[in-house]
Amino acid sequence: MPLANERILAHEFLPELYEDDYFPDPLVDKGKAILLRLCERIERERPGDLAALYVLTHAATEEFNALDHELQAADSEIETMAREEISEDVAFIATAYGFPDADREELIAPRDW
Repeated sequence: MPLANERILAHEFLPELYEDDYFPDPLVDKGKAILLRLCERIERERPGDLAALYVLTHAATEEFNALDHELQAADSEIETMAREEISEDVAFIATAYGFPDADREELIAPRDW
């Protein structure tokens, strides 16, 4: 399903990770894909409240938990800068879909990075 949200379509996801050689581009691509799948789910499922949104963002966060294992195998990891970048993008997504009051920490609560 193609995305319809113009703000999302115009947004550059994870730009600092792409600029830093510490993060292999193919794995950053996987992170970007996680974020885009989150957007697709939001558009498809249309969460009606923050609790429903958090279910979706938590699932995406679990995918990032798995991605962190792949990054570690490639001598990288989701460290401070990457955590901030991912958190910013998830918060941007929440706002773009009408949830500006979403708690940034709760959006990614199940993170283990």
